[in-house]
Amino acid sequence: MTYSSPVQKELVNRSKAYLEGDAALLAQSPAIRNAQLREMIVFHEWRYYIHNDPVLSDFEYDQLYKMLEALEKDYPEFITADSPTQRVSSDVSNDFPTVPHLTPMLSLANSYNAEDLQEFDQQVKRMLNMAEDEDIVYAVEPKFDGGSVALVYENDQLVRAATRGNGQEGEEMTANARAIRSVPLSASFSDLNISKVELRGEVLIRKDKFEAINKKRAAEGISLFANPRNTATGGLRMKDPREVADRNLEAFLYTLGYATNDAGENKLDAIPTHYESLDLLEKLGFKVPIDGKERKLCKNIQEVIEFCTTWENGREAYAYEVDGMVVKVNDRTLQERAGHTSHHPRWAIAYKFAAKQATTKLDAVEYQIGKIGSITPVAKVAPVSLAGVTISSISLHNEDFISEKDLRLGDTVLIERAGDVIPYIVKALDDLRDGSELPIVFPDKCPSCATPLIREEGEAAWRCPNYECPAQVLQRIIFHVSKPAMNIDGLGRSIVERFMEQGWVKTLPDIYRLEYDKIAQLEGFGPKSATNLRAAIDEAKQNPIYRLLHSLSIHHLGKKISKLLAAELEHVLQLKDWTYDDYVHIKDVGPTVAENVSAYFSDPANIAMLEELEALGVNLTATEADQPVAAVTEGPFLGKTILFTGKLLQMSRKEAQEKAVAAGAKNISAVSGNLDILVVGEKAGSKLKKAQALGTVKIMTEDEFLAQIG
Repeated sequence: MTYSSPVQKELVNRSKAYLEGDAALLAQSPAIRNAQLREMIVFHEWRYYIHNDPVLSDFEYDQLYKMLEALEKDYPEFITADSPTQRVSSDVSNDFPTVPHLTPMLSLANSYNAEDLQEFDQQVKRMLNMAEDEDIVYAVEPKFDGGSVALVYENDQLVRAATRGNGQEGEEMTANARAIRSVPLSASFSDLNISKVELRGEVLIRKDKFEAINKKRAAEGISLFANPRNTATGGLRMKDPREVADRNLEAFLYTLGYATNDAGENKLDAIPTHYESLDLLEKLGFKVPIDGKERKLCKNIQEVIEFCTTWENGREAYAYEVDGMVVKVNDRTLQERAGHTSHHPRWAIAYKFAAKQATTKLDAVEYQIGKIGSITPVAKVAPVSLAGVTISSISLHNEDFISEKDLRLGDTVLIERAGDVIPYIVKALDDLRDGSELPIVFPDKCPSCATPLIREEGEAAWRCPNYECPAQVLQRIIFHVSKPAMNIDGLGRSIVERFMEQGWVKTLPDIYRLEYDKIAQLEGFGPKSATNLRAAIDEAKQNPIYRLLHSLSIHHLGKKISKLLAAELEHVLQLKDWTYDDYVHIKDVGPTVAENVSAYFSDPANIAMLEELEALGVNLTATEADQPVAAVTEGPFLGKTILFTGKLLQMSRKEAQEKAVAAGAKNISAVSGNLDILVVGEKAGSKLKKAQALGTVKIMTEDEFLAQIG
């Protein structure tokens, strides 16, 4: 399926006309409207799910979809298996029957470095009786870390999908594959005189979609998914296709493995190279790695090595999880000559990236107490190096996480670093247990103050309800001075703990009555450090009130809602007179936040503390910064995402970000597939390399950025 620019323009215009209620279009016969709506919806699915470049909003797409649903309800004779409305079945499957693959789904031999790839190249040449100095053209593409799937199309219709299974046969899951919107329900293979094909692919979930799912599950108190791969493979075997659709799975196709016509003739012979088969699948509407960016035709093994190295250095910026690259002899004739073993083809190899997993011993569990009393278990493991970092502590999230993974003290556990950043326990290796392992007993009393713990309905965490719990007081003070809250430079966790040990800080107001002469005499400080700290605290006193509200550690009151409340106030203490209805009339302020903030400002002790802060010079009056910022509707960077890296010479990082927002851009914090512009200053490091590896990011100097915004 390909669309020329004029055809795309016509489909977009027709879609807009339908959405605007064009009388002439809506007066057409039901059959014509049915055909047009199908064509438009399939086109918009292609733009969204295949190219990640939608031209309609989600709401507009939904309206077209509902038009087709309504039409098919009135005219059920229009409903066919390849209608977009028939993707998601309501039938719940109780089992997945085993079905044979048309051709075996073999594994791949592995390589781990340039020497392995060079040896593979020499082996292929020996098998093909080629000279050592001759070049072989290779196709190289990502080795996606998901769940393998085989798709069978007959007479242009998707008729079967199956998991890899044992390579000879897999579990049939056609209904679930139909719910994956990047899998076409029909494709015009008949135009190529092909009546039956079997395609191979990998089912994945984008990393940002995975994070959104886990964020939602965390908010609902549901256990988190381990990683994108498990989420995708688990989705393939869900019993209800509607739940599959909710996971936003995608399928990348990487092989055309079988193709015949009605006479049973092998039509693969008409497609001489692997690369051409991918180009063909792309034209038919399948999602394949993008030519030149995600896949490359390499004229020799040295180009293969360079491309693999580039990918390994930039893989974290890619939108999907990949654990390596796949290197294939491009010429099908050479593939057939090289042949295969019972395990793997001799003409292909996987180049595996450095491992992101390791095993270690779970020695103990400690319990951390958060600023609102949440108890977080933390695994203390035998130190192990993983992706360049030594890991010794890993969050276990909550009691349910421990139970679901059946973790025990003394277990050997498999760990990984999600995104090469956050360590995570994948599972316990229970086969290695010797009987000495002990159950992890979650405490029923606060480790800090011995108050009985509570667990509210619908929440995953146990909490200490004692507001005066010493551990909570410490965490609230640490958060109050932190960058997201009052942003007191030079007053981090270790300094707060030290001041508390000295007896100088016991409450939030104590921060604003510190004796700087004493601080100057403290070991490791001095007059200059004390003066700098005083200046930072004096500056924090003038913060807008949304920062103060956020710094109070009121349960569920984040920065966004703090800004919404601040925009309605002249003075913070007005909140002691607010009713529940005063809160919930504000858009995005829900009942839970309303109840929590109302309870906080109904407590006389909290009001007295705020009055004490004001007496010490802390601002409680609304400022200009507390007023909502008007949305930017024009500018050279309107709708673009931007990131600054390196040292800027003509302005501070904060000033640059403010200028970018004024020009219509949105600042983001990391290089990813969502980044449009990277502005580089002096000594730009890994972010520049990642952006260059992506190939889609516009890279600007500081001067070019300033010239753009005038």
